[in-house]
Amino acid sequence: MRLRVAPGGPAALKVLAAAGAAAAPVRLVWGDPLERPLASLSPPWVPALELDSGTVLFSPNAICQFFFLARGEEPTDLTNQWLEWEATELQPAASAALYAQLVHGKKGLEAVEALGQLLDHIEQNLTRRGTAYLAGDTKSVADVVVWGALFPVLQDETSLPSELQALRTWFQNMTLSEACRKAADSVLMPKALLEFKSYLQKHPPPCVATERATSNEPEVQPGPGMGHHGAGGDGCADPHWDQPSSLGPASPQEEDGSERALTEEEITAAVDAWARGVAALPKPWKPQKPVLPVEGMRNVLITSALPYVNNVPHLGNIIGCVLSADTFARYCRLRNWNTLYVCGTDEYGTATETKAMEEGLTPQEICNKYNAIHADIYRWFDISFDYFGRTTTPHQTTIAQDIFQRLLARGFLLQDTVEQLRCEDCQRFLADRFVEGVCPFCNYEEARGDQCDKCGKLINAVELKNPQCKLCRGVPVVKTTQHLFLDLPKLEERLEPWLEQSWATGDWTANARYITRSWIRDGLKPRCITRDLKWGTPVPLDGFQDKVFYVWFDAPIGYLSITANYTDQWERWWKNPQQVELYNFMAKDNVPFHSVIFPCSLLGADDNYTLVNHLIATEYLNYEDGKFSKSRGVGVFGDMAKDTGIPADIWRFYLLYLRPEGQDSAFSWSDLMLKNNSELLNNLGNFINRAGMFVCKFFGGVVPDMVLTLDDKRLLARVTLELRQYHQLLEKVRIRDALRCILSISRHGNQYIQVNEPWKRIKGDEKDRQRAGTVTGVAVNMASMLAIMLQPYMPSVSLAIQGQLRIPPDCFILSHDFTCTLPAGHCVGTVSPLFQKLENDQVESLRKRFGGGQTEDVAVKPQAEQTHPAPATLGAPGDPQLIQELTEKVAKQGNYVRQLKANKAEKGEVDTEVAKLLELKKQLLLAEGKSPEVPVPKGKRKK
Repeated sequence: MRLRVAPGGPAALKVLAAAGAAAAPVRLVWGDPLERPLASLSPPWVPALELDSGTVLFSPNAICQFFFLARGEEPTDLTNQWLEWEATELQPAASAALYAQLVHGKKGLEAVEALGQLLDHIEQNLTRRGTAYLAGDTKSVADVVVWGALFPVLQDETSLPSELQALRTWFQNMTLSEACRKAADSVLMPKALLEFKSYLQKHPPPCVATERATSNEPEVQPGPGMGHHGAGGDGCADPHWDQPSSLGPASPQEEDGSERALTEEEITAAVDAWARGVAALPKPWKPQKPVLPVEGMRNVLITSALPYVNNVPHLGNIIGCVLSADTFARYCRLRNWNTLYVCGTDEYGTATETKAMEEGLTPQEICNKYNAIHADIYRWFDISFDYFGRTTTPHQTTIAQDIFQRLLARGFLLQDTVEQLRCEDCQRFLADRFVEGVCPFCNYEEARGDQCDKCGKLINAVELKNPQCKLCRGVPVVKTTQHLFLDLPKLEERLEPWLEQSWATGDWTANARYITRSWIRDGLKPRCITRDLKWGTPVPLDGFQDKVFYVWFDAPIGYLSITANYTDQWERWWKNPQQVELYNFMAKDNVPFHSVIFPCSLLGADDNYTLVNHLIATEYLNYEDGKFSKSRGVGVFGDMAKDTGIPADIWRFYLLYLRPEGQDSAFSWSDLMLKNNSELLNNLGNFINRAGMFVCKFFGGVVPDMVLTLDDKRLLARVTLELRQYHQLLEKVRIRDALRCILSISRHGNQYIQVNEPWKRIKGDEKDRQRAGTVTGVAVNMASMLAIMLQPYMPSVSLAIQGQLRIPPDCFILSHDFTCTLPAGHCVGTVSPLFQKLENDQVESLRKRFGGGQTEDVAVKPQAEQTHPAPATLGAPGDPQLIQELTEKVAKQGNYVRQLKANKAEKGEVDTEVAKLLELKKQLLLAEGKSPEVPVPKGKRKK
């Protein structure tokens, strides 16, 4: 690659800094701005990157992105927001400030003043997110690009106001980094700056827009390919950019009410839509049961990743899969799209066998127990499954074996000998989770048979040093066994064209695209689809009767079998790609199984299966400053949420408000209290309650006549814009960002009421009373629309508003227009507050309760309670009852210790429980009439 830059030009600064930060292998060419550019459209002083293919990039931001992409750092949605904001807002202002400095001689403080709101915006974002850099805790292309725009104007960070502490720290860290320092030294030389100043003096000053587009913190959705990874900047618009330029990171202007001007056409259209009223709304669609695809309708099939049956889901599990899918499913139904949402528990595999052994139950008993727990949790969270099933059904066996037979018949399966650890004492080959040992890479002593939790590297169980069977603590031996493999390399020629088409026509999240690309880029390899287990779908092939399908071949087929348990016409959904749109919801760790392995299985089966059109993956939700841990009592789990006294809709709202769409996010009790008290109580609830109360108090519960003024009409147009942005975002499955539109509308409503003061005008003359009536009528209609928009997020609250305002059922449909659904003469019901304030003492109590050490789940609690050594007076040596009791306690305590280790509990906690285990073993030996021996240190054997 050849990078041509002209010294002195500020655009060269960010490009050189990005090349250094990304360690890009470029050949640097210093050019004269007046010489012929590398590309005919490339303006002077702007860098150009000539790729080995001959393609020339001359957008500085695109070049910066290319460098980071080339080393495997694909931008997150948040990074894309910053790049868009830098190109559309910061860059023009910084260029104008630099022009004022170099041409008009203005100095530092004046430049800082000109950038004031933009610098505040960076400060607010850094402070709010609490991260060292703009898009996280590590430097990204966004940091380089924003720094590159600011540094020519603010070369000395001491010129920054002292109150912008987070910005000062960030700016100083960037400036002191080697890549940025070298770039500044190379580009901003005095002679070069004089040449650039001379160039600027021959041109008019840059024009900075005085009106800024409004936004409510939506993120930009990148599409496939390089052209979709962010703004080009410097006037070089991306031809593939399919989102309006108003979408970007939250700007300070949003908070002080500054918005783009409305056009006359927008105002007129909004008034017309309002006037058409209920008659213009479509009738709500009521599908028959069971829900089946309908010719001529948009048929939407929604799945969320099947939760493992062997554990209780925590808040991160809930928002990553079922709650996100539920919100979108509810939105689809409000749009009159024919929608089916299915899910269920994933019940086969090693994890279930392990849990069964821990709890002393059979695998089927474990599945029955935890399926009921999951169903209860999702019922409390108001998840609107059309059907919630499970994978341990006859339909699962039938469908999985049929897909297997079709793959076998078409030559997409391989058979190979695999070396595997076998425990002779247990008389079984050991699955990865049943083996522990020393990591061959970092020597961590408790590495699992599939991965080391310390260094994170994947491990083949036979590579472990000093392996142990987790079931009996015996030493397993390496033996060969036959397994079947899905021939992914052979299926790649079918996979790639399908992926390209799905990416081009569907909405895949950026992380889903990136993870899938990385799998394909690294080369697909045959993947084992069988396991030496008893609990699973049997393999219908001679010689493999003692094996079952590996859970990640088997589990996604659960979507089909669960639908088959819902309706015997399941193939109308799953073998109907021409009529059905499939949305998969999951956390990012599940992506490769849904984007590569499962599609390859269905493509190879060659039976017209419905494949995913839209793969929606979240990042991770953490808990406060760490991770959720059931064993350590850290974090809120689904079965605990209802015991907090906080309603399910508040949990739904907050989880969706911080949904990890572009990067990991963290649950915070303080933030939950803040959002409840400010956004719900003081903003949304306050507006809806006031609007309804004014109708009751001033107009006898009857919506008054409305005579619209120009200000009212502008409000209708403003609300319509928010409504349409809400639709645009939800159609792209930007669930979190669409929620901001609801809150923005209620803010408009509160401001509208506050400015017009209907409580005062109602006491005035006829004109004032009429004005109070108009404001009240418009406000209560806004509340009615908010009830419908809110339904996907807070269904119980939505239903409460519907009841209070007596919104007609036929109006509970989402259109793209703000219409008058509660006309003059409509009677409302009893209006009461929707939300309650969360007090600091209440929240602090909950923070302490869930910060570690709260009651364990039903499976762990008995073990924890029974870890205290039994008193020696229970019986004499040789007492069968005493021996039995102690034997059971040793087994339970041993399982508890292993569970603590598996969940990476604190060393002190593990040591305490190990000591209890040793004491119990000592008492057992005494009860058996044996002499307790001193434990032999690990790694040594008695002679």
